[in-house]
Amino acid sequence: MENRVIIGGQWGDEGKGKVVDALSEGVDWVIRYQGGANAGHTIYIGEDKHVLHLIPSGILRPGTKCLLGGGMVIDPWSLRDEILALEQRGVEVRPHLMISANAQMLLPYHQRLDELREERLKRQCIGTTGRGIGPAYLDKVQRTGLRMGDLRLPLENLERKCIEKVLSANELLSEFYQADPLPSRVLAGELVDLARFFAPMVVDPYTALRPVREGRESALFEGAQGTLLDIDHGTYPYVTSSNCTVGGVLTGTGLPPQVLGDINGIFKAYLTRVGNGPFPTELLGEQGEALREAGGEFGATTGRARRCGWFDLLGARYAVDINGMTGVVITKLDVLDGMPAVKVATAYDLDGETVEAFPVGSGRLSRCRPVYTEFPGWEKPTGDCRALTDLPAAARKYLEFLEDRLGTLIIGVSVGRRRDQVIWTPTGVTA
Repeated sequence: MENRVIIGGQWGDEGKGKVVDALSEGVDWVIRYQGGANAGHTIYIGEDKHVLHLIPSGILRPGTKCLLGGGMVIDPWSLRDEILALEQRGVEVRPHLMISANAQMLLPYHQRLDELREERLKRQCIGTTGRGIGPAYLDKVQRTGLRMGDLRLPLENLERKCIEKVLSANELLSEFYQADPLPSRVLAGELVDLARFFAPMVVDPYTALRPVREGRESALFEGAQGTLLDIDHGTYPYVTSSNCTVGGVLTGTGLPPQVLGDINGIFKAYLTRVGNGPFPTELLGEQGEALREAGGEFGATTGRARRCGWFDLLGARYAVDINGMTGVVITKLDVLDGMPAVKVATAYDLDGETVEAFPVGSGRLSRCRPVYTEFPGWEKPTGDCRALTDLPAAARKYLEFLEDRLGTLIIGVSVGRRRDQVIWTPTGVTA
């Protein structure tokens, strides 16, 4: 089976978890390569709802091996709780879950620093999840953090290193934020207990992934967040702290480019964004609220309401191009079933000039006003459709337009939250 990369094509929350779950049948490995517990993937199997934050969606496929890659930042407290919660529901986790020794460790002081920084910035804040992701990646690039491989140290050495890190963080908390210190010895003792829990799962990724590198086993690479949140290629500074684009697969796993296979982008049939930052096609008022309620647009990790708007073709085409997407999946088409009309931004008005390329950087996106192409809505339910010919003609016309303008095939269309509510279209949607 050929390998496949799943990448969010927008600002995250595109439904990647469902697509990974649907495509993971028969795959040897599902590998998460970047991000942390700020990402939530919601998967429905029948009526059973599973919300995953760190663990790859492939864990719901019995026997599939799952790896948390070295490009991630991992909160071991959260990961333990997620494992135990899944096991209580009958999901076999620990025999199949592996953790890269070079993945960065996220400690409680990272979360506290994240919260305090956002409070201090107030109206200029980025709008993070407050999960400590940014401070943990900061420690990584400063080369001052702990790695998951440190959980295999002699326990007395691990305890000492943890105390040193917490005491150092306490100085920053006290001097810069005038905040109370964290209990260094208590946290170190908890981390020692966590080491006993996790040590059997920590692996050298170079050795563990040798069968993938040599082509003897298949892999599905599961991304978190989306292209427009990439630290280098997204709408900076309103981005996450990792590489959500295709390059993050390589740096987050240590695998070479030739093993990647198909690169599939996931896009909602409309657009959402969490947190602050420019959003040209955002719908405010009743129309935005109606889209939010119809789509259940509330964060799986934080419960925060997502900002909603029409599909932005400029940003989508940018994501297709810089990731080299060989096909895309459109999700949540059914959310538009009740709309009398559907719009797509096909250009921007930027300071009186029409632009058709996505403007990255320099604050230009915040000055863009969308130029729309409008389509008639289909106002018929699509949740029971299982073939293109089942879809209303207006829905097919909308999808055909997107496929033509994106410049790559639409290989699947999701019409509901369940595993089976997908129309697979490997040859595209255009007749």
